[in-house]
Amino acid sequence: MTLAKTIDGKAFAARLRGRVAELAASFEEQAGRKAGLAVVLVGEDPASQVYVRSKGRKTVECGMASFEHKLPEDASQETLNALVDTLNADPAVDGILVQLPLPDHLDEQAVVDRIDPNKDVDGLTPASTGRLALGLPGLVPCTPLGCLMMLKEQLGDLSGRDAVVIGRSILVGKPMAQLLLKESCTVTIAHSRTKDLPEVVRRADIVVAAVGRPKMVKGDWIKPGAIVIDVGINRLAPADGAEKGKLVGDVDFDEASHIAGAITPVPGGVGPMTIAVLLRNTIVAAHRNEGLVLDADAI
Repeated sequence: MTLAKTIDGKAFAARLRGRVAELAASFEEQAGRKAGLAVVLVGEDPASQVYVRSKGRKTVECGMASFEHKLPEDASQETLNALVDTLNADPAVDGILVQLPLPDHLDEQAVVDRIDPNKDVDGLTPASTGRLALGLPGLVPCTPLGCLMMLKEQLGDLSGRDAVVIGRSILVGKPMAQLLLKESCTVTIAHSRTKDLPEVVRRADIVVAAVGRPKMVKGDWIKPGAIVIDVGINRLAPADGAEKGKLVGDVDFDEASHIAGAITPVPGGVGPMTIAVLLRNTIVAAHRNEGLVLDADAI
């Protein structure tokens, strides 16, 4: 039996970062300054600290300015709001990313709402989500856009394809569905209350899994030849025996790879694309903030 093609997210992300670096050099020449990304981290969450360091390092590698702001775990809403206001007003900052999740005492939505939509490189403000829903140009959430880029590389024109998005979060599920609709796919958003989920998935030419449940999507759920994008990243618990601590996706990769036409691995699939698209969004925002022409769809 032929195994599915493994979609190499690391290689795709490296190519995208290379393109961003070229655009960053051109931007600096035209604008007389580097494009700038500000990342805000509140607290000491280890995973968030790793993400922030990686984002900062790759920002600099692409020739852009990185501004990291770290606040203590007990920082007040007023302190965080004031920092966002300062970054909104700073002409050296083109993109603002507040690392989520925030500590429980902080209002995440209020912070996101405060970010200038022109600097909303995470694509989460009401203005950004509204523009996506209306099919207007704007900054799009990084993970869904990265998924779409990989799908288009595999399939070219997505028009007319049946797509199932498993998960309805504002971070992935909903914007993913909007992006697929814009590509003229027929889109189903499935979730925990979907009846006969395996049968729904079996109809799909494209499956995007983003539910946060390890190996939930089984191989016999997949239509032969379908393209499977696994957004999930789950660390197996001690109860999983020999696989304890292993990172796995929402799709049972070993099973699905015998049925699908192509599939993203975990790790090494969607994850690397998220940071690469964040940098892409930053250079797009920088051009717009300076009034410089850039065809964002061509990146």
